[in-house]
Amino acid sequence: MHDEPQTLETTAPPARTPVTATVATTGDSPVPDRPSVWIPRLVVVALVLAALNLRPAITSLGALLEEVRDGLHMSGSVAGVLTSVPPLCFAVFGITAPRLARRFGPSAVVCAGMAAIFAGLAIRPFASGTVGFLAASALALMGIAVSNVLMPVIVKRYFPDRVGSMTGLYSMALALGTSLAAAATVPMTEALGGSWRTGIGVWAVLAALAVLPWIPLVRDRVTQATAGRAPAGAPIASAPSERGSAPSPTATATAGAPSAASPGAAAPLRITRSRTAWALAAFFGLQATGAYITMGWMPQIFRDAGVPAGTAGVLLAVTMVMGVPLAFVIPGLATRLRNQGPIVVALGLCGLVGYSGLYVAPAGGAWVWALLLGVSNCAFPLALTMIGLRSRTGAGVVRLSAFAQSVGYLISIPGPLLVGVLYQHSGGWGLPIALMAGLMIPQMIVGSLAGRARTVEDEC
Repeated sequence: MHDEPQTLETTAPPARTPVTATVATTGDSPVPDRPSVWIPRLVVVALVLAALNLRPAITSLGALLEEVRDGLHMSGSVAGVLTSVPPLCFAVFGITAPRLARRFGPSAVVCAGMAAIFAGLAIRPFASGTVGFLAASALALMGIAVSNVLMPVIVKRYFPDRVGSMTGLYSMALALGTSLAAAATVPMTEALGGSWRTGIGVWAVLAALAVLPWIPLVRDRVTQATAGRAPAGAPIASAPSERGSAPSPTATATAGAPSAASPGAAAPLRITRSRTAWALAAFFGLQATGAYITMGWMPQIFRDAGVPAGTAGVLLAVTMVMGVPLAFVIPGLATRLRNQGPIVVALGLCGLVGYSGLYVAPAGGAWVWALLLGVSNCAFPLALTMIGLRSRTGAGVVRLSAFAQSVGYLISIPGPLLVGVLYQHSGGWGLPIALMAGLMIPQMIVGSLAGRARTVEDEC
């Protein structure tokens, strides 16, 4: 027999079929297994639409940063603050996601997150000053922050045996949304009259669409089970090991009734005691630093090198679009390896070569550097995949996801700001690019540590 759920629907007598495979408990009474019919399909649509909206608020601004700076009278340092707002919001608001998910359910929180993205993007074009612009941006980024943290939780809950492929799917959609906003913002701005306000505001339409599929998921009783705290008697699903073996006893223990194989299941997981969790948080933070520097400043680097604004936006789109195929391939490859360190090193080396080329010949080899940096930026889906691989239980996933992303985004805050300060005071891009390249070394080191085959539950 295989380890697939479908084997439970064989000719075995019905009385011997495990109840937990065909029902989902909510509260006191079982509910028919509706997810096997239509809920998983709706979750896939909801995940894809949500992922498409997790970056346009940032990359659409990067494509028009010069126009926004002029329109709001920003200095280079203030623009650096603006590009540091995303990781700041992700760190501050992302850490609240587990508590909100326990109270309202993960689907409800993601639905509210999509609504916040829509509201922020719709309000931002009407801001008359820097403060109002930052406030509207923070509202949208708040929605992105909680959704970022809960994406792995949703995947682990609905697709425990397909963590790699489903992570790859929504990571691919995220990369597609990122690159689409980078490439289309400038042409759409020109087509709609040339105002940067219209160019960044039009993305509110996509955010409004993303709210819709989450509404029935909020109403569905199955999704009301809190993240990491399944109802008593409900199975805690876990992804199978890299080589397709059966889940561990801990993975199949029931919440509220720990088995003998999982004596610590009822104890709270102290994630800060895990070296792997800290390594993963550092890796997440360093890759986020490079990603937000790239999204916020790369078009300006190319424009200062003489590349037209439209082409600079397309180059950023090329960097982002590399994540579309690779975000699907890399998570699948990562789940097949016991140690993800070699993937971390390969992506880091691509980043080193790309930044070196950007330093030596930014315009001459622009397309090559954009491609290499796009490959390097695929450390993001790899980090998301490792969150699922470094924890065995639903509780472990939600805590590790919140910890790694919140601490990681705190680590990434100074990067874009420091680039803006160095750019303004040095008068060029030499020092900022050297900083970007230098950060790849510690990223490869901590990523290799985080990629080792172990789980936070064992370390804690």
